[in-house]
Amino acid sequence: MSGDITTIARPYAEAVFERAKEAGALESWSQALALLTAVVADPQMAAQIANPNVPRERIRDIILEVCGDDLPAEAANLLRLLAHNARLAALPEITRLFEARRIADQGVRHVLIRSAFEVTPAEEQALAAALGKRFGGQVEVTVETDRALIGGLEIRAGDLVIDDSVRGKLKQMAHALQF
Repeated sequence: MSGDITTIARPYAEAVFERAKEAGALESWSQALALLTAVVADPQMAAQIANPNVPRERIRDIILEVCGDDLPAEAANLLRLLAHNARLAALPEITRLFEARRIADQGVRHVLIRSAFEVTPAEEQALAAALGKRFGGQVEVTVETDRALIGGLEIRAGDLVIDDSVRGKLKQMAHALQF
């Protein structure tokens, strides 16, 4: 099901991103999408959106009223389009995809570092600098401690996984020995 919503949301997110970039308004669009997502993610509002007996125009008008002047005109137009096409439930995914594209466009990569032991701030900065050189850009690092790694690190950046943990090496050895 989540794949279906992503398929629906992607064209909207791409169009919004291109428009925002063209207008130099990435930050204002980011804020507008966050606001719209917060409104449609409210449990009462989500129930109304999912209810086929509630007219889409009524839901649209309620959301516009709730957002008030905080919603730019183009974002209000997006809301009207989504309401007309019965795609309001896709707004959180549209926002997620937009944000991922915005961050990628800025050249920032999100990197998750899992370590068997606590990582000091100095070590974290050194890792971020080394990964920045490796990826050729700025990295945003999140560090987690996972004692199950036994020792070493596991680094995840999108689809790339660098597993230099003891657990990972043991798995490789077991695979090689066909255990």
